[in-house]
Amino acid sequence: MDKQAKGNVLIVDSSADNLLLMKEILHGKYQVSLARTGADGLRLARQAPHPDVLLLDTSLPDMDGFSLFQELKCTFFTAEIPVIFLVADQAEERRALREGGADSVGKPLCPETLAARVATQLRLVQANALLKDQHSHLEQLVVERTRAVAQLQDATIMAMASLAESRDPDTGWHIRRTQHYVAALARELRFNPSFTAELTDENIALLFKAAPLHDIGKVGVPDAILLKPGRLSDEEMDVMKLHTVYGRDAIVGVEQALGEGNQFLRYASEITYSHQEKWDGSGYPQGLAGTQIPLSARLMALADVYDALISERTYRPAFTHETAVELIRQGRGEHFDPDVVDAMLVIQDKFLAIAAQFQAP
Repeated sequence: MDKQAKGNVLIVDSSADNLLLMKEILHGKYQVSLARTGADGLRLARQAPHPDVLLLDTSLPDMDGFSLFQELKCTFFTAEIPVIFLVADQAEERRALREGGADSVGKPLCPETLAARVATQLRLVQANALLKDQHSHLEQLVVERTRAVAQLQDATIMAMASLAESRDPDTGWHIRRTQHYVAALARELRFNPSFTAELTDENIALLFKAAPLHDIGKVGVPDAILLKPGRLSDEEMDVMKLHTVYGRDAIVGVEQALGEGNQFLRYASEITYSHQEKWDGSGYPQGLAGTQIPLSARLMALADVYDALISERTYRPAFTHETAVELIRQGRGEHFDPDVVDAMLVIQDKFLAIAAQFQAP
């Protein structure tokens, strides 16, 4: 191993004899730099490569050694350099340790003591560097594992959501479009002071994840009703409405299995259970009105209806974007939260772009 790899030692001492002695003691083991004034010591300490250990005399011709020490501690690149003070008496030794010195060596110098103290500090520097490398490596592993878990969660959510849509020719695309509509609405709506606290970046990300689950309860609806080509009878519609309950119950089952809830499951439960509620109280399953309806469900309600309007059905062709927007505008304050409609009108071009992006090939 070369001298550079073993460590750099900077010695700052006003005595030429002491400098030569310390260089002789250390030169065969380390790369040694010398300075006789505080100004030169400070300049060398700030140059790259920075010293790994600094030997500092308490008495210098241009400044107090402790003043130089404080200068080093106030500079980013030199703040972590361990400083071994060269002290004349016990008072200076106590002050050196009190002010944060790594160690001290008394004068007159003992070669064996000096060599041992420098070696100890360099071993500590190398150990700290190794720990930092290991910590950085572990942090990177945590980031990678967290990303992998998040990707697995997203894939699982999409698989569950697609199961509910698996008998629809627009498989998967509806849930992708609606989750993007919900996120776009939330990002616009957070500029409204009434919603800023709720619609944080973190919560919008969770809404985006939860939105695809809005119709998972449809797996509990009989095929004869779910796949009926025409309009449903009142009795059949009553059965269809139960998909909100089935979806909510599935999420509650997950919470019970975990033994606790979280913000994602809260949004998932609200969206599955309440996305068919209407602002005027005429929706289902509970007949909630106004702000009784969770915000997540109010966002989902508009996103779901917009996508249904622009999608072809067996009993009608797809509406144009312009017609869909107008029908939603007419539902402002009746079917939909007025604030959510207003947000949609501001960003309707984004809705059009999302609809175009996520189309079946």
